[in-house]
Amino acid sequence: MSHASILRMTIAVALVAVVVADVAHAQNHAPNPYTTVPGVWGRLSAGRTWGATSAVYPALDGRHIWVGERCGENTCNAKDDVDPILLFDQDGNLVRSFGAGMILWPHGMYVDADGNVWVTDALGFGQQPEGRGHEILKFSPEGELLMTLGKRGLPGDGPDTFRKPSDVLVAPNGAIFVADGHDAGGNNRIVKFSSDGTYLTEWGETGGENGQFRDPHALAMDSQGRLFVGDRANSRIQIFDQEGNHLATWTQFGRPSGLFIDANDILYSADSESNTRRNPGWKRGIRIGSARDGFVTAFIPDPEPDQDNSGTSAAEGVAVDAMGNIYGAEVGPRMLRRYVRQR
Repeated sequence: MSHASILRMTIAVALVAVVVADVAHAQNHAPNPYTTVPGVWGRLSAGRTWGATSAVYPALDGRHIWVGERCGENTCNAKDDVDPILLFDQDGNLVRSFGAGMILWPHGMYVDADGNVWVTDALGFGQQPEGRGHEILKFSPEGELLMTLGKRGLPGDGPDTFRKPSDVLVAPNGAIFVADGHDAGGNNRIVKFSSDGTYLTEWGETGGENGQFRDPHALAMDSQGRLFVGDRANSRIQIFDQEGNHLATWTQFGRPSGLFIDANDILYSADSESNTRRNPGWKRGIRIGSARDGFVTAFIPDPEPDQDNSGTSAAEGVAVDAMGNIYGAEVGPRMLRRYVRQR
């Protein structure tokens, strides 16, 4: 090997070492290769306005986009005639809707290998009408209710109850994972079920150590079958195998409210809450990087100018279509925003 080759290798190793040592530092300055589509993306039916939304996921074809929208408000309470589950085409046209009177506070969403739409009713705000909330609902793409997990309107921490479940994910083998629940002082656990809804196991408790959580807010799974958990109030991602064994903890993706991993193992992490009080030094926005090595390669900053003092803004939920367009579901601004990659 030539002297020049050895020198290049030495420099490369040194740079990698610096990056690895620095991953916990605030990642606010990665390039932004995306253009923001102006205004709200997605046209609702006549007379309807956007409410808060955190639930978004691509349909099975990768082109249509499913959204859970909170009935023009931040809750569907007293909105029993409004469909909260919406399907849009690539041009933002509303194709289909369903779910009126069934979901109080759509929060997390997942589309399985058969195209079925899973929604968590986290019941975070508003009144709690008897018979709704604290559950997971599985719909066919046409809106037929196929399965529920949890007891409607009944919070709990048992094998068949939840307290404000934030997200749901279905593994390739059909196993169902639920992030339960929404509050930092709540259940703070991951619950695993078989494909028919039979309880299998759970892990987690309140705390900041490995395997503990404060508001497990989002789930995603990579091509290796590793489960990524957005441990929001601890400002980190924890990675587990499917039996709950802790594999890694990453802090370089900010304070994750939403997670998405695409077919190329690109990780998208939506940080809707970082500010000087909650996560000093970090800016809100969408961080993009590798689910394989954890390196952050891009950052879409929150358009909100006052990131130090305001509360929740920017995307809370995040999803990516087959063309690489990013969709940010925003709770505070009450809109769905689209980002297109620059060519």
